[in-house]
Amino acid sequence: MIRRFLDALYLFAGYAAGLFLIVILVLMMGLSIGREVGFNIPAGDDFASWSMAAMAFLGLAHTFKSGEMIRVGLLIDHFQGRKRWFFEVFSLVLGLGFAGFFAWHAVVMTWQSYEFNDVAGGVIAMPMWIPQLGYSGGLVILFIAMFDEFVHVVLRGQPPRYEKPPPQSDEEIVERAMASGV
Repeated sequence: MIRRFLDALYLFAGYAAGLFLIVILVLMMGLSIGREVGFNIPAGDDFASWSMAAMAFLGLAHTFKSGEMIRVGLLIDHFQGRKRWFFEVFSLVLGLGFAGFFAWHAVVMTWQSYEFNDVAGGVIAMPMWIPQLGYSGGLVILFIAMFDEFVHVVLRGQPPRYEKPPPQSDEEIVERAMASGV
């Protein structure tokens, strides 16, 4: 039950990131077309930038769990057995430390913005904690995803779920390289 909930959480964060990407597209197109026809979207650039931050941070956990996040695979792939496990654990602990640090401070910043009624200084007086939720929420979900993998790898001794199997053919190597933009 917990596994299904966590997988749904990561998928939800990925879909939310995709939704914010669509919001950015609509806003940017509206701003561009509006400029030509004399129509202005009040605070459109503010909403686009807040959507960009939400998209980037909400997409982190889904990217991590999908095995698409840049990792230290070039180093770890040279090891086998216990050494590989050690480097995998070390990488996850280091990543957990950074993600936890940034998630904690993002949540504190969002809470303080709410507590002090911090308002955007732009055209629309938006309470700042609302756009900051995407930033802090995305980091918290990333921390949960990394902790999930840490428990899976360390306590169960299983290979990481985010790691893709090695390519089986030359075509698959080329396909992966093209998909990653290399």
